[in-house]
Amino acid sequence: MNYEEALQFIHSTYKFGSKLGLQNITKLTELLGNPQNSYKIIHVAGTNGKGSTSNMIHDVLMASGYKTGLFISPFLEEFTERIQINKKQIDRESLARITSTVKDKIDIMLREGYNHPTEFEVVTAIGFKYFQEQKIDLLVLEVGLGGRFDATNVVNNTLVSVITSISYDHMEYLGDTLEKIAFEKAGIIKENSRVVIYPQEENIVSTIKDVAKNKNAAIFEIKKEDIKKIKGDLTGQWFKYLKDDVFNLPVVKMNFLGEHQLYNALTALKTLEIVKNAGYHITEENIIQGFNSCRFAGRFEVLRTNPVIVLDGGHNINGIEYFSRAVKENFGDNKIILFFGMLKDKNPEDVLPFILPLCKEVYTLTPDNPRAMSASELAGLIREHSEIKVTPLDSYDEIIPLIKQLDKNEYTAFVGSLYMIGEVRMLLKNNGIF
Repeated sequence: MNYEEALQFIHSTYKFGSKLGLQNITKLTELLGNPQNSYKIIHVAGTNGKGSTSNMIHDVLMASGYKTGLFISPFLEEFTERIQINKKQIDRESLARITSTVKDKIDIMLREGYNHPTEFEVVTAIGFKYFQEQKIDLLVLEVGLGGRFDATNVVNNTLVSVITSISYDHMEYLGDTLEKIAFEKAGIIKENSRVVIYPQEENIVSTIKDVAKNKNAAIFEIKKEDIKKIKGDLTGQWFKYLKDDVFNLPVVKMNFLGEHQLYNALTALKTLEIVKNAGYHITEENIIQGFNSCRFAGRFEVLRTNPVIVLDGGHNINGIEYFSRAVKENFGDNKIILFFGMLKDKNPEDVLPFILPLCKEVYTLTPDNPRAMSASELAGLIREHSEIKVTPLDSYDEIIPLIKQLDKNEYTAFVGSLYMIGEVRMLLKNNGIF
């Protein structure tokens, strides 16, 4: 296989859908020699904030001198973003070679009567094998969907489990209450292990705690008062970590905006304390360096400041709520020009009350996904809820002339599905917008 053939094979498995359960991934990893047992794992589940928190942890571990893997999804611009070591994406040759090996093992599975693995199971297996080959020290492993029956939960070598912010998402798989969703996410917690819990509603936290207690896991519950924002601007936020029993940190700068990112940082710091207490060498200087260098495209990402152009992959009600707070926090009373696109199954009508009051004009886009709500349908939905001017765009190419005619004092945001955000980011970059 070459790289293009590997991608074609991987994406062709999309037709096998999302099947929660560990039977297939267990067999596939067994045939590969259980590569996931070759390194220690920080396992991260949640609805929102998984990617940001995972990147913060990864960058500090990298700054500490550890060869650190990072497995995230989805990707924004390049498929290889999903599998990284020390911020370097998997090379195309390795991806092609390992995909070919995985395909051979899948052929054995099919002959033995197993179902064909799903796309996510295939990608997970590829990542596990690559990380084994590269002899990493630690893997920061982001869950795909849920936790209990997610393909990543085939791992046993977990150093610490992390549960980030939980809200309504993927309810057809995870349940129709926050408690049911929290129970599924908490399924990554292992016997006699440790779990870090992002600060959130008590019913969610108590559900996670119940699972942890049943597994005799040590619980580390984050408290919002343990972090204090010192200042912020469009380049980032400066904060003081107030719980300094392990790390005695000065004021630290991070490149992420929004109050929720302070709590993601707090979650990352508590996780790093646990890793340090497990025998890994992490200093205050490593933390400062890791946070200073950490960036994550498409998460309230400021591409330009004159005019202000922001990209944010807030694709569900929780994400949009965080985005709206970040706008109020950083843009003052300035209204935004919004470019907006969502998937139908993310309940776009529920997020409109959060986002429309921030806007003076809206352009709608169709994300590149079979589950997308069309630009015209989304525009119609907005018109039902507001008298704001809304224009559906037939093509992403229509964005560039609109951006080029912006006044220097305008505030513009591209918000919604990550399938849209990735494509828009490439378009803006290729046209010299940033």
